[in-house]
Amino acid sequence: MATTPNIERLMQLLDESGHKYNKEKIEQAFLYAEEAHRGQFRKSGEPYITHPIAVAEICAELNLGTDAICAALLHDIVEDVPGASLEDIGKRFGPEVEKLVDGLTKLVAIPFEDKEEEHIENLRKMFLAMSRDIRVILIKLCDRLHNMRTLASHQEEKQRLIALETMHVYAPLAHRLGIQRIKQELESLALQYLDPIGYQEIQGYVDEKYGQNIGFIERVQKEISDKLTEQGLTFSMTGRVKTIYSIYRKMYRQNKHFDEIYDFYAVRIIVETELDCYTVLGLMHEMYNSIPGRFKDYISTPKPNNYRSLHTTVIGRDGIPFEVQIRTREMHEIAEYGIAAHWKYKSGIKGNEDISKKLEWIHMLLESEQKSLDTDEFISPLKIDMFEDEVFVFTPKGDVIQLPSGSCGIDFAYAIHSGVGNKMVGVKINGTIAPITQVLETGQIVEVLTSAASKGPSRDWLKVVKSGEAKNKIRAWYKKEKRDENIEIGKGELDREFDHIRKGLSEDEKERILLSIASRFGLGSVDDLYNSVGYGGLAVARLTGKIEDEIARQGKSQAAPRQLEVTTQTVTEKKQAKKRPSGVIVEGLDNCQVKFARCCTPLPGDEIVGFITRGYGVSIHKYDCPNAVRGLDGPEKDRWINASWAEDAGETAANSYSASIVMTVADNIGVIASISTTLAELRIPIITLNTQPTGDGYARIHMTVGTRNRGHLNHILERLKKNPEIVQIGGDRG
Repeated sequence: MATTPNIERLMQLLDESGHKYNKEKIEQAFLYAEEAHRGQFRKSGEPYITHPIAVAEICAELNLGTDAICAALLHDIVEDVPGASLEDIGKRFGPEVEKLVDGLTKLVAIPFEDKEEEHIENLRKMFLAMSRDIRVILIKLCDRLHNMRTLASHQEEKQRLIALETMHVYAPLAHRLGIQRIKQELESLALQYLDPIGYQEIQGYVDEKYGQNIGFIERVQKEISDKLTEQGLTFSMTGRVKTIYSIYRKMYRQNKHFDEIYDFYAVRIIVETELDCYTVLGLMHEMYNSIPGRFKDYISTPKPNNYRSLHTTVIGRDGIPFEVQIRTREMHEIAEYGIAAHWKYKSGIKGNEDISKKLEWIHMLLESEQKSLDTDEFISPLKIDMFEDEVFVFTPKGDVIQLPSGSCGIDFAYAIHSGVGNKMVGVKINGTIAPITQVLETGQIVEVLTSAASKGPSRDWLKVVKSGEAKNKIRAWYKKEKRDENIEIGKGELDREFDHIRKGLSEDEKERILLSIASRFGLGSVDDLYNSVGYGGLAVARLTGKIEDEIARQGKSQAAPRQLEVTTQTVTEKKQAKKRPSGVIVEGLDNCQVKFARCCTPLPGDEIVGFITRGYGVSIHKYDCPNAVRGLDGPEKDRWINASWAEDAGETAANSYSASIVMTVADNIGVIASISTTLAELRIPIITLNTQPTGDGYARIHMTVGTRNRGHLNHILERLKKNPEIVQIGGDRG
């Protein structure tokens, strides 16, 4: 018998925190939430109230305060409980709680054209609320952490989508905010669903290596402890093994073998003062041989999330390398809890100018991204600016500029100011003229050369810059300064796309189709759409499916399908064509079963024909299917019948139709995860997946995915072709 949910553990955490809480208010929030969610259950079968309680407990571990814990208990009520309102929450628990719950509530009342638009607008709302009160994202991170801990109860497709969003949005947010504990757990949990085989493989490596060197960390800690005690230092120390996701990322992204990971073992030493940090560093290099190039000073040059620590990698007396991290107590608190440390160890961050400065990137993201951008364009700066490793370079005056790894002189210029980037004509690195596209390295002194005669940035810069900030500023310049040129470029690209999809459309027909698409992106005219494509705000590949949809909707096919003569042997009584649930209209037949032939996998957008089977309804083939070509001139030609797609075929969900994809890939760890990630980003369900090594360093993958129509499938294939691990790819024609 299930126990009645209660908040005893939550109250215990509050007692142990040493902070003052309004327990009566928190208990009232629990009772309100418990009554509101009564009769609702999670996928696991547990009462729904167990989730808000768990989120509140994680918030309590971060000591986020009374209002935040109340908001955690109430965060799903407005969205999931009929009749509940923010106004009622505000009256009962005050404006602060109302504001936090509002920031955590999805945009449930606004109709959207598709799920991608809804998803991106919900992210925008969350960032906007986060820019006003950072507690919104801290509660959301706690919410996502508990959802990931209980993800096993969801279906496999849902697991992948949630895990992907966690890896691309929430783990990078935790990283940017410096909350390493939550970041690492989110990454580990997400990886288990995105690449379970890779996760288990690395888990096996870890277990094997740890088993071979059991007791190593304990011996090293004993040696170091004796030395530091001998020097009269006050310290605490812990040892750890590198997380599975960190190992996975190094092996997959840097193509390293497991044995090349030198920081598998690590010792963390916490001392009293900054001077003690450098004293301990000297002692470590005295005790052990250091590995060249493996020392990082994040005390003098902190990371963007304010992480400060000394890192050095040394060789132990067993010949085993290990990393030593050295920091003060305050540095450690910020490293573990990031911005949340300001609640956990102080009294909040209202009015804290230092924290406001650290959150400027949120405002920049919101201001620079226009509503016309699609999901990929919005998420890309998050992946780049928050998740990639950083490099630290200096201005000639000694100011530190942090950039994503792989950034060049152009990124640096735009990090200084958009005006500097727009007038850039050259760059000096360590006093020497260098190409503006040269990749920067930590420690370099960079000087930007500008000219008033500069004509502005080149469009080619978008192909080489790494930071989202630089891309946004370049696009903003072209959007403002080169509208006529953008329109011409955008029109040319879309005309080529029309020729690829369906030749022969008149300019009026194209105009109607593009005007409908423009309105879906909140653009007022076709020229605005051309402009967005021209300056890079909208990718043409993103519009392919929508153009196909509009062509089908408006019925503007290039030529009428070839007509078959309907004889009395085929149909005894010609009836009015009826739309089938499958999205197919079969001429002259009603209430018959329709199935799609596996030999050619027809999709909306393909010209089709039907074959009347014996006892299994009508089998739909592509018109150019070899079986159809032979059959139309064969002895059973009278059993072939006209068929066409319904007007709205292919406008439904992404899994309305199945399509087969065959690809040859490099037989590397992580390749399945990267393919699954791409499909999850596109919100494409994987129906079946089979792999077979070819024995020559490659593997053959046969995959069935859900799709809307032929244009949608082509878009999927184009996205997958960008994966460097995929050697060959195509739709399976049978």
